[in-house]
Amino acid sequence: MDKIDAKILNILQKDSTLSTKDVAAMVGLSYSPTYERIKYMQETGIIKKNAVILNPSKIGVKLFAYCNITLKEQSKEYLVKFESEVMQIPEIQEVVSLSGVYDYVLKIATNDIESYNDFITNKLANIPNIGQYHSNIVMSMVKSETAFYLPEE
Repeated sequence: MDKIDAKILNILQKDSTLSTKDVAAMVGLSYSPTYERIKYMQETGIIKKNAVILNPSKIGVKLFAYCNITLKEQSKEYLVKFESEVMQIPEIQEVVSLSGVYDYVLKIATNDIESYNDFITNKLANIPNIGQYHSNIVMSMVKSETAFYLPEE
């Protein structure tokens, strides 16, 4: 990946609806090489997908929580089962496997404290092999970035 690819990616991370023609003008290339670069980055998985980023409060999502999970059993079989279970729960936005005190951290998005309580009681508590969980409710979202920093120099 060269500095032109980085510039293209920085532009598309800010607005993926821009036409290839517009991106080409912004990076100082003609249409064809810009199109080929974007196509290559899509085919090789550098560009994973184009997506719309929603404003959570505008769709009723007003509570975020990070839930630290410790499992009772750590064998591969139990880890795969846990990961399979949490992948099916729509309120869970991210699942991260950790080293250290906790085995996983889950990022959870719900409408309010009542729906979060429902999530804990009726979904999380029903997943086998959870030893402990500790929740941290987000008081305010100071920074939430979806773009990766790519130096263009």
